[in-house]
Amino acid sequence: MPSVVDVANRALDKLGHGAITSLTDGTKAASLVERTWPIVRNHVLRSHPWNFAVKRASLSPLTETPAWGFSYQHQLPDGLLRLLEVLDLSMDEYQIEGNKLLCDESVVYIRYIDTITDPNEFDALFTNYLATALAFELCETLTQSNTKKNLLVEELKEVMLEAKRTDAVENPPVSFEEDSWVEARY
Repeated sequence: MPSVVDVANRALDKLGHGAITSLTDGTKAASLVERTWPIVRNHVLRSHPWNFAVKRASLSPLTETPAWGFSYQHQLPDGLLRLLEVLDLSMDEYQIEGNKLLCDESVVYIRYIDTITDPNEFDALFTNYLATALAFELCETLTQSNTKKNLLVEELKEVMLEAKRTDAVENPPVSFEEDSWVEARY
């Protein structure tokens, strides 16, 4: 079972750097990983609707209503990194403001990307992509090598494509209902 330190050490291996024993072991690498880890993790999570990170929720209205424009506001879930879908509402029928979703529906069903902090829940290809992204972020500070950073850019593109492609093919294709504008073109 991988831990944050295991993923960090994979990133450090890609840099040719020594391993850390914990995020608080007092080394420069550990301090950098501790500071950079949540930012890189959330960036990579938000970049794609990873199957392991997608969650569903039903939102009930808050007692306070919006000042104008919509009838209801709903609290978005803690840890929401990216809203993927609001069931049965088009993009012009709701608005996100702060950590609230405003609309005219009393109950709203959403799909979203959640902040997954436990590396044991990560997909193996995602873990490799995350380690490579972390290595890229740490590269200049730990190695002072632009050459190594340029090589990591290429590796990052490859592992990102592999991870996203594999994750995407695990889901069946989504069929969209054609609206009247599209049907009129027939």
